[in-house]
Amino acid sequence: MNIAKLALKTHHFAFELDRAFFEQFEQSLIQDGHLHAEVELTKTDLLLTLDFHIHGALRLICDRSLDEFDQPIDVRHTMRVRFGDQNLELDDDVLQITPDTQILPIAQHLFDYIGLAIPMKKLHPRFQNEPDENPDAETKLIFTTRQPGDGADEDEGTDPRWDALRNLN
Repeated sequence: MNIAKLALKTHHFAFELDRAFFEQFEQSLIQDGHLHAEVELTKTDLLLTLDFHIHGALRLICDRSLDEFDQPIDVRHTMRVRFGDQNLELDDDVLQITPDTQILPIAQHLFDYIGLAIPMKKLHPRFQNEPDENPDAETKLIFTTRQPGDGADEDEGTDPRWDALRNLN
C-alpha cells in the first residue's frame, strides 16, 4: 500500500489470497486456500487504523487421517500504525513508521492473522463431533498425584535434596 499519497479519510482495499500468496512464505502449515481479505484503512494526521476482515477456506491436512479438507475461517483484526521518528514494531498490533514511509507491507500481517485462526487440532469435519477419548487405545496415560506419606516409593531411597524441599511446608 502506498500510504504517502492517501488522503486523510477512510479507504477500502480488497485482496484475493490463494496458493500463490501462501507460497511466498517459508512454512509448511498452509499450502492452499481461497480467502478474501478486506482492509479498511483510516488515515489521520497522527495515526493509521487498519481493520482486517479475512474470510474463506483454507486447505488443511487432518491430524488424524491425513486427508485434506477445507477449514472455514473468519478473522477480524485491528492494527494501528502511528507516525514517529523511526520504524518500530511496538506491539503485535501497533507499529510505528516515519511520516515519509511510502509503502506499508501488510502481507506478513495477513498471513499471521490467518495462521492464528487455524485450530490447534486440525480435524476433518467427519471427526469433529466425535469424543476426544479413544476407548480402543492400547496405552492410556493416567495422571495421579501422590501425597507425602502415602506409602508410594517407601522402599526406594529418597534423595536428600527432595527431603529438604518437602520440609519447607
